[in-house]
Amino acid sequence: MSLERVAIVGSGNWGSAASRLIGKNVQQNPRFEKQVKMWVYEELVNGEKLTEIINTKHENVKYLPGYKLPENIVAVPDIKEAVKGATVLVFVVPHQFIHNLCVQMKPVISSHCRGISLIKGIDFDESGPLLITDIIKRELNIPMCALSGANIANEIAAGKFCETTIGYENEQDGELMKQLFHDDMFRVGLVKDVAGVQVCGALKNVIALGAGFCDALEMGNNTKSALMRIGLIEMQRFTKKYYSNVKLETFMESCGVADLITTCYGGRNRKCAEAFVRTKKSWEELEEELLGGQKLQGTTTAKDVYLTLKKDNVLEEFPHMVTIYRIAFEGLPPERIVLDI
Repeated sequence: MSLERVAIVGSGNWGSAASRLIGKNVQQNPRFEKQVKMWVYEELVNGEKLTEIINTKHENVKYLPGYKLPENIVAVPDIKEAVKGATVLVFVVPHQFIHNLCVQMKPVISSHCRGISLIKGIDFDESGPLLITDIIKRELNIPMCALSGANIANEIAAGKFCETTIGYENEQDGELMKQLFHDDMFRVGLVKDVAGVQVCGALKNVIALGAGFCDALEMGNNTKSALMRIGLIEMQRFTKKYYSNVKLETFMESCGVADLITTCYGGRNRKCAEAFVRTKKSWEELEEELLGGQKLQGTTTAKDVYLTLKKDNVLEEFPHMVTIYRIAFEGLPPERIVLDI
C-alpha cells in the first residue's frame, strides 16, 4: 500500500503550530511519508526570505517565534510544488485565498486526495452561508473533513493540554485525520458533522466581540457569562436554520462550548473588541497594531451574518449578534450590549 503524502497549505500562527503536531506524528506512523511540505506565502523578514529561515532555522520567526518546527517540515513558496502528488491536504489559510489556491492546485494533487480544513470561518454569498469544506469540494472534487476547537496556537505549540474536534462525512477519512493530529496533549474527538464543526468555529468569533465590549466596560464575569450563554443559543439557532442536519451534541464538543469559552476569554477577537471600545480606533488600525496586519474573522463574520439575517428578514431572532454588529459598524453605544438583547 502506498504511503500518504501530506501537504500543509498555509503557514501562519495556527498553520505553524499545526505543523509541529503533523511533523511529529508522520514520523511515528508508518502510514505516512516522513517529509511534509508546507506552502508558505513568501515574504522578507529582516531581509531574508521566510522560507529560507524556516528551512534553515526550523522556526517561523514571524508567525510562531520561539518554537522549533520539526526538521521534516519543508517550507515551499510555490503552491504547485508544495502539493504535488499529495494525498492529504491540510488547509489553514484565510478563506478568501481558497479559490485562487485551489485553481493552481487542482492539476497536481493525487486523484486519491482528501482534505481537512483548519480554517475557522465560513464564507457567504447572495444565497447565504457557505462552508469552507463545500467550497474546496466544489473546486477540487475531494472529500473533506473539518477541525476546530478550543485551540489557541501558542498554547498548543507550548505543549499545553487541549482538545479539538474533527467533523467527518466518511469515518475512514475521520480516523486518518485523527492519526495526523492526535497526541497525548492534543486530544482529538470525532463527530459525523462537518457543518456543525465549522459553523461553531465561525460564529464564536462574533460572540467573542461581544465579550470584548463587555470587558472594555468592566461589566464583570456574571454579565460576560450571560452574554456567552445567550450567544451559544443564537449560534445553535443560526446553525439549525441554515444546516438542519447539524447535531445538537456537536455544541458540547471542543468545537462548540469549549471554543466559545476560550475565545471569549483569550482570543484575538475579544482582545481587539476591548481595544475598539477603549481606544476608539478603527478595526483596521487595531489589526495592524495588535495582530501585525493579520485580519480578524469576527468582524467579517459579524457583517456577513447580519446581511444574511437581514436578507432573510429574521433579525429579530438574533438580537445578540445584531447588537454586536451595530456596535461594531453602526456606532451603537457599547453599553447597549446588555440592553438590546
